[in-house]
Amino acid sequence: MHIIKLISKNMLRHKLRTLLTISGIAIAVVSFGLLRTVVTAWYAGVDASSANRLITRHSVSFIFPLPLAYRDRISKLDGVDKVTYANWFGGVYVDKKQFFARLAVDAETFFDVYPEYVLPKGELETFKRERNSCIVGEQLVQRYGFKIGDVIPIDGDIYPGKWEFVIRGIYKPRDKTSDPSNMLVQWQYLEERLKEEMPARAGYVGWYIVQIHDPNNSGIISSQIDQQFKNSPAETKSETEKAFQQSFMASVSSIITAMDVMSFVIIGIILLVLGNTMVMSARERIREYAVLKTLGFSSFHLIGLIGGESLTIAIAGGSIGILLAYPMIDGFAAVLPKGWFPIFNLEPITLVLASISALLVGILAAIFPIQRATSTKIVDGLRQVG
Repeated sequence: MHIIKLISKNMLRHKLRTLLTISGIAIAVVSFGLLRTVVTAWYAGVDASSANRLITRHSVSFIFPLPLAYRDRISKLDGVDKVTYANWFGGVYVDKKQFFARLAVDAETFFDVYPEYVLPKGELETFKRERNSCIVGEQLVQRYGFKIGDVIPIDGDIYPGKWEFVIRGIYKPRDKTSDPSNMLVQWQYLEERLKEEMPARAGYVGWYIVQIHDPNNSGIISSQIDQQFKNSPAETKSETEKAFQQSFMASVSSIITAMDVMSFVIIGIILLVLGNTMVMSARERIREYAVLKTLGFSSFHLIGLIGGESLTIAIAGGSIGILLAYPMIDGFAAVLPKGWFPIFNLEPITLVLASISALLVGILAAIFPIQRATSTKIVDGLRQVG
């Protein structure tokens, strides 16, 4: 009890210094949380990848289409359960700032291969029947106030022209890693328009999604798919969905890696801030520690006194930082262009890392002051000035 009172007295001796130290730790924890949230949000698509799905695309580039005729040949391979396909539809809704994924998909098979998109059966059946219908994610409903029956006008860019889609369903993500911000339209409707207006572009899909029975056979089946179309005008590259998602991040991987590293460099900054405070405090109190030793305080008591102060400051700063991280991250998400990060939340692992880091910093920052206080002889401590 006496040690606790002494810890509180020492902390309040230099109120401004203690307050600035706690504030510095809190700011560093907020920065750590924000950087880690950006990193985890960027990799959310990879984390959501299914182990039993393969992506088959054009071997040269994702932007080149594949013949629709490939579907039946892929579906006949051993180990393949179901094959669906999709196109990046693109287009502009309202203006170019209103970004969200717009995909043309096979209405009959897409939701079988992507069970994480939860859609009422009645809405799915309507989507299958009506060529100009579409399905939107619940995040788009929250963002734009969409409802069943609304018409979404799209100015085509990849597929020029005026397009109007009627909302016939709203899907919900099965879990937090599933993207709730997609707009799905019928590939069959796109195909019909292309046959009338641009027949040379008809009969192609953007990529195939292949559902396999055993994820352990993904490499073998990928090789078999690509072997079928080797030396054809449209050779393929098949890979797991996770590898496909990661390939999109290759161009910015160095930036994300730098942000990841910087988030942990911030822990070093916290250590320097708190360590500086504790070293200054220890130097000022060498005579006091010598007096305490004279009065019978053991090294254990000094360790508790110095370590307790360091841990208390670290915990206070870390706690404030974690509390501030929530509104800061919400505010950051609000000013980001919509659609960049469909999932932008402070993850539990980030909270755990921030908490553990604050505790470790509190312990590490106290090591040198403790070593100096316990090793200094009483007579030398009493001679200490300042």
